[in-house]
Amino acid sequence: MSSFTPVESLIGGVLLGVAGLMLLLFNGRIAGISGIFGGLLNFKKGETLWRATFVVGLLAGGLVLSLIYPQAIRFEITYSAPAIMLAGLLVGIGSRMGSGCTSGHGICGIGRVSRRSLVAVPVFMISGMIAAIAVDRLLGGQI
Repeated sequence: MSSFTPVESLIGGVLLGVAGLMLLLFNGRIAGISGIFGGLLNFKKGETLWRATFVVGLLAGGLVLSLIYPQAIRFEITYSAPAIMLAGLLVGIGSRMGSGCTSGHGICGIGRVSRRSLVAVPVFMISGMIAAIAVDRLLGGQI
């Protein structure tokens, strides 16, 4: 992406914050994607429907946006399939080790001034930067 879009970014951030706040207020849940998606695999009574609805809503929102404004979801994959799979695996392991993902800690945890989130988010960001630089510079973007 080569253009700076402060208004669109602000609107998106506000919508994310409001959505996270609504889930917390009306359902008592944190809007952390890894926890919500991971909970779908447990099949606990009373937990599956809201989690499935949340995930379907995420996918539907992306689909609707791609139909209305196709340029918004345009990307090019420049890394190899093994690199992408390894990155996904490492993100999953990191989410498990950090008791949540960047969405849960970054959007909801920091908003609640959670100490754990205030530590986790910088650790996530620094680890991601180090990993991206290492793969790009040391391995030429290929694994």
